[in-house]
Amino acid sequence: MKKKHLEMLLQKIPKPNNPNPRLEQYMTPASIASDILYNAYHLGDISDKIIIDLGCGTGIFSIGASMFDAKKIIGIDVDKDCIKIAQKYSKQNNLNIEYKILDVTDVFTKCNTIFMNPPFGAQKSNKNADRKFIEKGFEITEIIYSIHLTQTIPFLEKMISSLGGTITYKKQYYFPIKWQFDFHKKELIDYDVTLIRIKTK
Repeated sequence: MKKKHLEMLLQKIPKPNNPNPRLEQYMTPASIASDILYNAYHLGDISDKIIIDLGCGTGIFSIGASMFDAKKIIGIDVDKDCIKIAQKYSKQNNLNIEYKILDVTDVFTKCNTIFMNPPFGAQKSNKNADRKFIEKGFEITEIIYSIHLTQTIPFLEKMISSLGGTITYKKQYYFPIKWQFDFHKKELIDYDVTLIRIKTK
């Protein structure tokens, strides 16, 4: 599958109906998700692997991974409404993806690769929320693909090193977030984010 074709398919995935600002539910743009998945596939991190889409939202990474012959795919999110949307879309398109409603701290299923776009921690009540996603990843997988604000990468590098992991790949993107909540002051803001590939062992 060509990357542009994958991006077009991912653009069709429904957005959350009632996004929760506390959970920072900003859907990963299809252009970014397709690029991450395409590169992960060529690095051998999807085909015949057990994949977890951690904090899956409506399933953009889990649905995308299903296009690359993954052995098993599980999407996990604490928001039951997002899970319902992902399940409905997957069923309508005959995709074999398992979805679970769980908090990230309650995930114990082992896998080969995790894809995630954890909360950036922009809300005070959600500060450092991305840490628990990374810490969980170290418990259950070998490879993590994770998106973070670029300004937090130096801190994350120290954290990942202290956990015994290695960042093997980085790529920067501009992550557009449209006006979505009452506290948003602009119609569109581009955030400078960095994708990191972490080898946990």
